[in-house]
Amino acid sequence: MMGGETTEQGDCSRFKGNIPHCCNKHPTVVDLLPGTPYNQQIANCCKGGVLNSWAQDPATAASSFQLSVGQSGTTNKTVRVPVNFTLKAPGPGYTCGPAKIVKPSRFVTPDGRRETQAMMTWNVACTYSQFLAQEAPSCCVSFSSFCNDTIVPCSKCACGCQNTSQPGSCVESKASHIAPFVNSYTPLVRCTSHMCPVRVHWHIKLNYKEYWRVKITITNFNYNMNYTQWNLVVQHPNFDNLTQSFSFNYKSITPYTAINDTAMLWGIKFYNDMLLEAGPLGNVQSELLFRKDKATFTFEEGWAFPRRIYFNGDNCVMPTPNVYPGLPNASSHQLTSALGLLVTLLAAMALLFGHA
Repeated sequence: MMGGETTEQGDCSRFKGNIPHCCNKHPTVVDLLPGTPYNQQIANCCKGGVLNSWAQDPATAASSFQLSVGQSGTTNKTVRVPVNFTLKAPGPGYTCGPAKIVKPSRFVTPDGRRETQAMMTWNVACTYSQFLAQEAPSCCVSFSSFCNDTIVPCSKCACGCQNTSQPGSCVESKASHIAPFVNSYTPLVRCTSHMCPVRVHWHIKLNYKEYWRVKITITNFNYNMNYTQWNLVVQHPNFDNLTQSFSFNYKSITPYTAINDTAMLWGIKFYNDMLLEAGPLGNVQSELLFRKDKATFTFEEGWAFPRRIYFNGDNCVMPTPNVYPGLPNASSHQLTSALGLLVTLLAAMALLFGHA
């Protein structure tokens, strides 16, 4: 094998000379780490199992490995298509379909003057399901606003309720020493009312005449995991007028060509592209500046809050609309002005008649 390795060699006792890399009929293949010796590498390999999303960085969104299979013949009549593919990233969640034979891949020589082609090429498509990946949601959303003291927290038990009958199922925030689980994929979260590994907070920070400003904070409550090259997908109608993202990378995602209301955000390399484990450094944040569209902008009925948020592809639990923080709007300003004028007028009349 080149660019990857199997986790077990299996029983290769029947081979006397050239011992194969693996003799299992159902091998588990893992990616090699960066810095692997060159004689074990192939092009586009050795990323340590970490793949970026295509939107973040197409150059690191693919990984390759190569294997030579013995006793399988040397023609496309004798080679059999492999079956029962399983993709783990890093745990369950992906379901892979059968391998389908497609048009053979073509390879261009270094001088660009000649093409060769593979004997046979097949594709396997794997789809992700959040419900297969974990029983409970993995993130939640909270809201706040500059003009309201109320902070709308994540919904209670959004990702499960605290198990009071089993001490140690979560970590108190004042704990001095935390022993990691053997299975690092199992979340070990801080004890909270929502019990989510990740919380996304949307804060409406400022309201200008022609712009408005939002602060996004992502907090990791999971003591068992850093989130490398994380990403956030947010749906809000004002993303068609996003002026600036200050500390996150931004890319517009348009599932419907005519509607630009979905954005993908991710960290800046070597600055905040890793969301560290729970603790003082376990958060990343940025601010977004939106330009107001007079035809659509309003602070009424929760319009300024996002419709949906995804963290690393998982749908986050949103607060219920009836608890959204109240925001100012034009009608409330007019009502306040009219009421103030009425009070002033009554006070003046009382003062006048009092002197009379």
